[in-house]
Amino acid sequence: MPTTALIVDDSKLARLVVAKLLRQLRPDWEVVEAVNSDSAISVIGERRVDVALLDFNMPGKDGLELAADLRAAKPDMPIAVVSANIQDEIIARARSVDATFLSKPLTEEALAGFLSGATLRLRRAAS
Repeated sequence: MPTTALIVDDSKLARLVVAKLLRQLRPDWEVVEAVNSDSAISVIGERRVDVALLDFNMPGKDGLELAADLRAAKPDMPIAVVSANIQDEIIARARSVDATFLSKPLTEEALAGFLSGATLRLRRAAS
């Protein structure tokens, strides 16, 4: 069963960029998208999601609130919060819910590092 990554961002362009990088790095993974926290929760209710990449600034619940909800529901899920808003408080809040902070613009190198850790975490959870 392929690994499924969920990209949540209210910007279509941002989702396209992340999806393109993800498909280059993990061509065997399935990619699903959501435009905000509500649609992300809906997607997760309908299908299996293994990894989540969440924008911080979104209408409604922000990415950190969504990360906290996902962490409560799926304790082993690798989660990244992606934002151009690089403040110590946001990075600390991401860590407090066991999420990785990745800065925008997202680079292939940063995403590759997160995905390596995510793959390891998924393997450990499966065994």
